[in-house]
Amino acid sequence: MEEIADLKEFLDEKVEKYNQPEFIETDPIQVPKQFAEKENIEISGFLAATIAWGNRAAIIKNALRLMALLDNQPYDFVLNASEKELDRLQKFVHRTFNGDDCIYFICSLRNIYKNHGGLQKVFEGGFQQEQSVKSALAHFHSVFFETEGERTRKHISNVNKGASAKRLNMYLRWMCRNDKAGVDFGLWKAIPQSALMLPLDVHTGNVGRKLGLLQRRSNDWKAVEEITATLREFDSNDPIKYDFALFGLGVFEKF
Repeated sequence: MEEIADLKEFLDEKVEKYNQPEFIETDPIQVPKQFAEKENIEISGFLAATIAWGNRAAIIKNALRLMALLDNQPYDFVLNASEKELDRLQKFVHRTFNGDDCIYFICSLRNIYKNHGGLQKVFEGGFQQEQSVKSALAHFHSVFFETEGERTRKHISNVNKGASAKRLNMYLRWMCRNDKAGVDFGLWKAIPQSALMLPLDVHTGNVGRKLGLLQRRSNDWKAVEEITATLREFDSNDPIKYDFALFGLGVFEKF
């Protein structure tokens, strides 16, 4: 028990260190932080989270470039962009996410905002089905691909196929978690932060295993469930605050 208490204390210190406004300067969350309107925050955050893999400086640069292509008015662009305006997105590329994917995303978001009440309604509606983030992510996946887009499917994780859904879980942390520290937005209230799941990636996974928080070898949905359950023992109300600790240890401290 003493070991667990020591580990909790160590991780709490790291949360305190990294869960600070300065964190925003090096993180893709800076992209939605530019906006004030709820829908602009939701859409810009979703698009920034979608391309959040690879070099962090490149992620931020490309996400800001994408916002410029949307006239820095993502909500208005999603609702009203003409075919000609959509076509200029063809030039966008981030790793394997290309212009065709980008156009599909905008069209799918248009369907979500015009026919489903917006991103918040879709995620929260899915959460209500089983009171779980897994059901929220599964429901979102089915709504997002109501219109055909086979090529683009690889860019939205499918938890029903065992994906860890790192970027979607990170996005939900941004939207739902609210601890007054000034990093996460806490805009959506119907998904409690106690229910959030860890955005598991190579960094948080490796650090989690080194600290004995995770036994499973692959970074899949079962690993997300395992490590999040462990973190809930440290803080049942806000287990995902430890994302800051694990990520900070991995990326900034090369733990």
